[in-house]
Amino acid sequence: MANGWLLLIPGLPLLAAVLVALNRVLRWNRCEASERLSSQLVLGAGLLSLVLVLWADGQYLLHGSQHVMVLPWLHSGVYNASISFMLDGLSLSMSTLVAVITLLVTRFSVNYLHRDCGFQRFFMVLALFTAAMQLIALSGSAVLAFVGWELAGASSYLLIAYNWQSKTATINATRAFVTNRLGDAGFLLGMFMAFSLFRSTEWNVMLVPQADQSSLLIGVAAFGLMGAALVKSAQFPFSAWITRALEGPTPSSTVFYGSLMVHAGIFLLLRIHPLLEQAPALQYLLLGVGVLTVLYGWLGGLAQTDIKTSLLFSTLAQTGLMLIAIALGWYSLALVHLVLHAVWRAYQFLHSPSFALHTQWQAAPAVPAWLGKRRWLHNAALQRFWLDPLADWLLVKPTVALSQEAQIFDGQILDKLSGTPGHHSGIATLADMQAMQQGRLRVESSIGIGSGLFGKLMQWIAERLEWFEQRLLLQQGGGKAKSILDTLGRYLDKIERLLTQPRYLVLLILATLVVIFQG
Repeated sequence: MANGWLLLIPGLPLLAAVLVALNRVLRWNRCEASERLSSQLVLGAGLLSLVLVLWADGQYLLHGSQHVMVLPWLHSGVYNASISFMLDGLSLSMSTLVAVITLLVTRFSVNYLHRDCGFQRFFMVLALFTAAMQLIALSGSAVLAFVGWELAGASSYLLIAYNWQSKTATINATRAFVTNRLGDAGFLLGMFMAFSLFRSTEWNVMLVPQADQSSLLIGVAAFGLMGAALVKSAQFPFSAWITRALEGPTPSSTVFYGSLMVHAGIFLLLRIHPLLEQAPALQYLLLGVGVLTVLYGWLGGLAQTDIKTSLLFSTLAQTGLMLIAIALGWYSLALVHLVLHAVWRAYQFLHSPSFALHTQWQAAPAVPAWLGKRRWLHNAALQRFWLDPLADWLLVKPTVALSQEAQIFDGQILDKLSGTPGHHSGIATLADMQAMQQGRLRVESSIGIGSGLFGKLMQWIAERLEWFEQRLLLQQGGGKAKSILDTLGRYLDKIERLLTQPRYLVLLILATLVVIFQG
């Protein structure tokens, strides 16, 4: 635990988020006093975290790269997972970038969100996001990085849906959330393969080339992590969700989609580049995806009419260039590009409200003449190459349908099995009562109609359960089940009264002694 102070780098922002949440729930302060306390907590945590990151930078310059094991976490047989940090040029560059930009954006947000009804909620999520990005940057293992990965995704969802009263904001947040679950599945696949191959998810174990391991299995692990990176950085064809993610306030757009979270995928690819080098086919795939992302961001940006969306498409084009650099093995160039682009894009996003105010009475810039002459290409750029409806059809609609089926299953089957009151009114019609008296089932009164083979099976089971419930439990007077239980209860009461009489009690004791002596 000599280096346990490293836990404070993500731990301080996380603690600030918890304190802001408690302040909001317990209402220790109200109105502007509450704003002042929340902002000071998050700013103070961010400043101390930056100081610790700078201290870690100094330690790295003095002692070089090191893998710091902080705390054992899980141990099962040959499998190990620890809370560890990786202090090298890549992790410290990203960590310093995160600390600086989040601190500046936090200070900017104090005035930008002044007297906003969601002030405390915003600062709580911003502090949570800061902790998540520091975990991704400094983690010494894929498991700890995944924790930060999920916290960043949850923060993104909460801030896209910041104006939760707006249906558009909640729908766009759901789109982003569902799409990013694909990347999470890839991350889990990569960790599973790492446990299978290396019995560990520590970066210093996974990223060392080993001749005795199958290159195909290593490629599968790299492919899973690469998929997570491509989705998180919204690379083509997973770009649709990020254009819908600008519903949140401008500061959240800055740190999430302008400068930091959009680069988390690029950072992960830089971290796992030794794995990618062992699977050359993945490098060619990265090259192709990078080229398509550059074209998508460039052409889409030419057709946009608002400043934030234009900046977002430009960001996609730049991250596509970083992807190409990684595919070609230019890792240092990609890292320098990442840092410089993040700083510059954060500056542009924070200034976008003033840009919009300055140009609000001016017409949107005309598209280039060469693009205007090619109507099919111009139309495709305006429609963002139809990735939005494609993502809805492939991802969002099936997920919503699955959730609706799960809700029906929960409300109509699990609630009945557990005895929980259902959400329906429970008032039967005259036809229902007549059907019950004749021993028939109510098919559609409260069960509904299932779709598909599984849905029909669940409907059949639910109908039988409802019939059982109506015939035995819910009839007038409690049904047949109640009458049987009442009769049984009366007999038990008689037995209990007999056993309390002295002669029967003595007889019971003697019978017990006979059994004992015979044994």
